[in-house]
Amino acid sequence: MIVKGAKINDRYSIIRTLGEGGMANVYLAYDTILDRNVAVKVLRGDLANDEKFVRRFQREALSASNLYHPNIVQIYDFDKSDEEYYIVMEYVEGRTLKQLLKKRGSLTITEVIDIMSQITDGMAHAHDSYIVHRDIKPQNIMILDNGMIKITDFGIAMALNSTQLTQTNSVMGSVHYLPPEQAAGKGSTIRSDIYSMGILMYELLTGEVPYKGDNAVEIALKHLKEPVPSIRKIMPDIPQSIENIILKATAKNPENRYKDAREMHQDIVTAMDESRINEPRYTYKYSEKSTNLDDTKTLDEAVKEVKKQEAKEKEEIRRVEKEEAKKQNTLLIILASIFTGLIVLTCTVVFLLPRLSGSKTIKIPDVSKKSKSEAITTLTKLGFEIECPDGNDSILKSSTTIEEGYVIKTDPEATTEVKEGKKVCLYVSTGEATLVMGDYIGQNSKEVKGMLSSKCAEVGCKIELQLKNVEEKDQEKYKDEEEIVETSPLSGETVKKGDTIILYTPNIEFKYPDFSSWTPTKIDEYAKEKGITVIYEYRDNSELAPGTVIAQSRAKGELVQKGATITITVTRTPQIVDDTTMPIEGPDNNND
Repeated sequence: MIVKGAKINDRYSIIRTLGEGGMANVYLAYDTILDRNVAVKVLRGDLANDEKFVRRFQREALSASNLYHPNIVQIYDFDKSDEEYYIVMEYVEGRTLKQLLKKRGSLTITEVIDIMSQITDGMAHAHDSYIVHRDIKPQNIMILDNGMIKITDFGIAMALNSTQLTQTNSVMGSVHYLPPEQAAGKGSTIRSDIYSMGILMYELLTGEVPYKGDNAVEIALKHLKEPVPSIRKIMPDIPQSIENIILKATAKNPENRYKDAREMHQDIVTAMDESRINEPRYTYKYSEKSTNLDDTKTLDEAVKEVKKQEAKEKEEIRRVEKEEAKKQNTLLIILASIFTGLIVLTCTVVFLLPRLSGSKTIKIPDVSKKSKSEAITTLTKLGFEIECPDGNDSILKSSTTIEEGYVIKTDPEATTEVKEGKKVCLYVSTGEATLVMGDYIGQNSKEVKGMLSSKCAEVGCKIELQLKNVEEKDQEKYKDEEEIVETSPLSGETVKKGDTIILYTPNIEFKYPDFSSWTPTKIDEYAKEKGITVIYEYRDNSELAPGTVIAQSRAKGELVQKGATITITVTRTPQIVDDTTMPIEGPDNNND
C-alpha cells in the first residue's frame, strides 16, 4: 500500500485509496504538473517480479492508451517508478453498475437502452481498433451522476493484430459473463464481448444473472450447454425486440451473434420503434451445436481451466487474508472488540427490545419507479405514515433516470426494518434537472459564468463566452469589454441537459473621430481612455484661433489600436519680431 501524501515519479501525489484488486491497487492522486486529479493503478508489489503479471499489466496500458472515446476511461500515462509499474488514467466520480443494481435491484427498459447504447458505442470504438475487452461485467462499468457511462479496466484486453499478446486456453474475467468459447479454452474474439454484453443487458433488466451455480465450474458448464432463459417468461411486458437483442447477443454459436458491437448498438437504439416492438422472435440461422462446444475433450479442458482459475483465486484470497492478519495490532483488536460490542448492543436494541415490548417490526418495501400515488397506497396499507421532515408527504428531486412523478427512493431506504407506523418520506422525481435563465444583461461575464458553473454541472449544460458585434453608435456606452450585452437562451427561458448557454460580450471596435473641433484637453482625455499616445506639433497661423486642430496623422474612421501613437497638429500665434534690435540697412554714414 502507498500512504497518503507519497509521490509517484515525483509527479502524482497520492490522496487516498480507491480500491484494491487481485492484480493492482488503485489510488486517487493529484497530477502536480497538469493540475488535475487522476486515478493511478499500481501493480501490487508482490506481483511486480512476476513476469506474467507484468506482461498483463503492460498489455492493459498498451491496449487502452490509444482509445479516445467519451464512454471509455482515458489512459494518460504508463511507466515504472522505484520498481513499481503504474498506469495513470482519467478519474471518474461515480459508481459501478454493480453498486447501482445492488441498490435498485433492476432498471427500467428506458434506462437499460440508454446504458447499453453507450456501452456498445464505446465497445464499437474498441473493436474498430481490434481490441477485445474480455471482462465486460457491471463491476467494470461506471455510471456518473449525469447518466454518462464509462467502461473501465481493459486489464485483460487483447490486441487481435498483435500475435505476441495473444493468450489462449485461459479463462479470465467473471464466470457469470463468460462466453462459451472462452470457457472452452478456445480464445476470445470481438463476438466474445457481444456475449458478455448480452448477459449484462439481461441482468440490468431482471436484476439477476441468467446462470447460477454452487461453483465456477457449474456456472461455466451452463454457459456451454444451456440456452439463456427467456426474459419474457420472467417479464411478460418486455417487448419482443428487447428479448431478440439478448437472444442474438447470447447465442452459443458466435456465428449467430452480432458481428460487432456497432451492429448491436444500432439494434438497441431502434428497439423501441413502433415497427419493431412486436417483431417476430429471433431464430438462429446456424446450429447452436456446430461449434463443438459440447465435445467431451473440450469440456474436460474447460473444467480443468475453470477449476485452475478458481483454485488460484482462492489461494489469492487466503494469501491476502494471511497478510492482513499479520498487520493486526493491539489497537485494531481493541477497536474490533468495541465494534463487536456495539453490534451486539445494536442488535439487542433493534431485535430484542421490540419483541419484549410487543411492538411489531416490518420491512419497508421497494417502491422506487412507482408513481407517487401507487407508492403511498402500498406503504399506507402496510401501516406506514407518509410524512417528510418539512411536513409534506414527499420531497421533489431531479433525476435523469426516473420519470417525472415517480418515486426515486424512500427515507428510510427500502428493506430497512422499522417499527409499524414509522414515518416514511418519499423522494419524487421532477424529471431532468433544469435551469431558468436570469437577466444578466450589464453584468460581468466572467462573474456570471462562475456563478452558473455549479448549476450547469447539476443540469448537464455548457457555458460559452462569445463576442457580438455592436452598432458603432452604441459602442461608446460599452466601456467594459466583459459586460454582457445579450444571452442565449434569453431571460426566463429554460435550460436542459445538453443545452449550451452563451454569454455575449461586445466586440468593440473604436474608430478615430474627426478631431478638428476638439480641444487638446478633450483629446488627452480620449487618448487616456483608449490607451493611445498623442504627440502635438504646432504650426503658426494668424488666421485661426490658437489651439485649433488643423491635421491628424490617423484618418477619421481608422480603427483604434491600444498602444498606438497619433500626431495632432494645432495652431499657435505667430511670434512678433522686435525691429529695434535689427541693424539698419543702407549706405555707410561714416563721417570720416
